[in-house]
Parts: sequence; structure tokens; C-alpha cells
Amino acid sequence: MQTNIIRFLRLIVGSIRDLAPIVAVVAFFQLVVLQQPIPDLGNILVGVVFVLLGLTLFIQGLEMGLFPVGETMANAFARKGSLFWLLAFAFALGFGTTAAEPALIAVAAEAAEVAAAAGVVADSKDAQDTYAFSLRLTVAISVGIALVIGVFRILKGWPVHYLIIGGYVLVVAMTMIAPNEIIGIAYDSGGVTTSTITVPLVTALGVGLAQTIRERNPLIDGFGLIAFASLTPMIFVMAFGILWDLAG
Repeated sequence: MQTNIIRFLRLIVGSIRDLAPIVAVVAFFQLVVLQQPIPDLGNILVGVVFVLLGLTLFIQGLEMGLFPVGETMANAFARKGSLFWLLAFAFALGFGTTAAEPALIAVAAEAAEVAAAAGVVADSKDAQDTYAFSLRLTVAISVGIALVIGVFRILKGWPVHYLIIGGYVLVVAMTMIAPNEIIGIAYDSGGVTTSTITVPLVTALGVGLAQTIRERNPLIDGFGLIAFASLTPMIFVMAFGILWDLAG
């Protein structure tokens, strides 16, 4: 019991250390540059405490739950020896975690509102919901495919930089022909997919798989899935914009 308390206090101290630069920057610009008192200081302090506790519990949850689950399932599928089920698991993991990603849900909803205001879609709730759902579905499918490619790369031992360079060449080429209204959303989609839910499970999958497969180095081969998960949404969302524009 005492050991667990000490461990939790160490995690709290680590979270305080991580949050300290953010608090210092906000306080400096508010008090020194703007020379204004911090508004509603009491609520802000309570919010900071909640963030501190949430960050601490989140990190502890990753170490206790998500990382072990991802690594264990990757090991189990690799030992099972079924390529189909391993790739199916990778796709389902990428699709499921991305579809549930809070940041993507928020960005898709905001993109639908802005698209309606700009006249890209009809200014109705149904049209906005359809646009947001289609955008989320496109990104989720793209991340699922990204993990399939990434897992296959680990199995074959392909160098990651060739695939990444080729992917970004395709991104630049598609940027030239995609509608201007979708380009910014596409680029942002690559960032919001790799957030709180996706990153831990995807990282654990790659590292766990590389540890299981003979002649694979977890440090070299286990990482890189996050890069694919960031890259493919840009390609798929720009393709989504092109098709939506043609359909309209």
C-alpha cells in the first residue's frame, strides 16, 4: 500500500513537471506582457488540478492497460501464424481507435460547420452530420489501411523511409489537384488522428510485433506506424474532397 502511494506521488510530481512550462508561459504573458490579472483565478486553479490528476491517471492507465494489451495481442497474433488475422486485427485497431478519437470528432464537426457556412455543403444539420460522418469514416479507413501497410512492412523488413517519402510525394501531387477547401482539413486530419487513444495502442502493436518476429529490431522496425497513421489521412481526405467535389 505504501509503495503504491509513493509511486502515485512520483507520478504526480512528474505531471507537475510536465505542466509547469505551460503554466509558466500563460502566467508570464498574462501578467507581464498583457499586464492584466488572471480572470476567474479560482476556477482556473481547480481546472489545473483536474488536468494534473487526469494526466497522472491517464499515464498510469497507459502503463497498466493499453500498452500491455497492444503488445500481448500483437505477440499472440504473430505466434498464431495467420497473416490474414494479423492484418485484419491491424485494420480493425486502426479503424476503431481513430473512429473513437475525440480530436477527430471535434475537427470533423467543426469542418462540417465551416463547409456549410462556405456553401460547400447545404446549410442544414443533416447535411453537416453527413459531411462530418463521411470525413470521420474516411480518416478511420485510411488509418486502418495505414496499419495494414505498417504491419506488412514490419513482417517484410522494408525500410520505413522509402514508404514515407513515396507517401509524401503523393500528398504533394494530390495537393495540386484537390479542392482548396479540403486541403487544410486533410493536413489537419493527419495530426488529429494520432492522439490520446490511437498512439498508445498503435505503438504497442508495432513494438510488440517487432519483438516477436525473429530478426526484427524493435527499435528500428517497431516504430513508424504512427507516421503511416499521420500520412494516409491526408491522402484519403484529399481524395474524399475530390470525389465530393465531383459528386457536387
